[in-house]
Amino acid sequence: MAGGMACFERASPALKQILLKLYSAEKPMELDHHLHEFGSVEYHIQSSASDPYNTYLSISTPLLSHGILLSNGLPHSTIETVKGICSDVVEIVEPAREGYQLTLKLDFARIPHGKESMKIITEISTVQSVILSSQLKEILRNISSQDAPQGIYRPIKLVYHPREPFFVIKQPAKITVVFPMRFKENTDVIIATAFFQELMDVGSSKQWAKAPPCTWSPIPPPELRGEHLEDLSTNGGFATFDISSRHVEGKKLDKTVWSLLNFYAFVKNHVKCTRSFIQRRMRNRLESLVEVLRKGTREEDQHIKKVQGCRCIRKLVSFSKSKTVRRRCAFTNKIKRIRSRIKIHAFSRFRRRWLSIPKFSSVKKYKKLD
Repeated sequence: MAGGMACFERASPALKQILLKLYSAEKPMELDHHLHEFGSVEYHIQSSASDPYNTYLSISTPLLSHGILLSNGLPHSTIETVKGICSDVVEIVEPAREGYQLTLKLDFARIPHGKESMKIITEISTVQSVILSSQLKEILRNISSQDAPQGIYRPIKLVYHPREPFFVIKQPAKITVVFPMRFKENTDVIIATAFFQELMDVGSSKQWAKAPPCTWSPIPPPELRGEHLEDLSTNGGFATFDISSRHVEGKKLDKTVWSLLNFYAFVKNHVKCTRSFIQRRMRNRLESLVEVLRKGTREEDQHIKKVQGCRCIRKLVSFSKSKTVRRRCAFTNKIKRIRSRIKIHAFSRFRRRWLSIPKFSSVKKYKKLD
């Protein structure tokens, strides 16, 4: 299962890996593998040991617009474009396998060895991007055509990814492309809004005067009036590009088409990188603040230890003084005891006679109660 968002590479990395594995295998391989990409594209790769040189690749991909669907499943211009992919190696099988719009037979025996083999397999892996690009190219080539009455421009809904449709509106001398932007997180909406505003400022400068003008609005543009509410319900607003004839001349056409097809991926990648940058800066800032607090705590602890050390010395001095005082008191008491042991002659008789307490008998007697 491949990733869930359109990638910047034209060649499918997963499909390329499987084809390289089949090509470089020493022995013929039995393979019947289904590969899904972007949630809507499906590849079916079949290889048999009895037919070691031929591999069958079937593709099911949603068309950009059902208005250009023909009886064979793909527009004629798209079929012709696919035939141009390594015509010596790739052959279109008609009819396609059931459930798929296109089936290709790949003859690995015609692929030369060395670096050229990697180039050819990579080109074959771009078949899905070729199908999508050819459809949008066909629309952009007709910029100057007046196929609609004056003042009536019907938007064409194009679906590259099921959750990321965009609209193409043909107008006199230009084509307007509108991208409804949706994001899961509120923080992504804030980052994207800032990005669109900066994109408009840069696009309006003289340096980028030749680039397609870009505008952004939180509400749907007038060209999308009458479209389904689910297509106009967004939290990231609407980004609009005006494509003129000079943007689709010669080699510019392919570059313009690929940029439009990957606009969603570009914006989401920018938002993701910006969010990661902000989080990294916040972590670094938090770590620096914690280090400042730790440094202050260490200095405070050292100050407390110094103060406690001084107090300990004071306590030691006071302890030594009190001990000396206690020793002096003990010595004085000892002297007193020694003095009290000196006997005076006839003093005992004097004490018995004059210092004895007389005994009195109580008139009332008390009886102990039980």
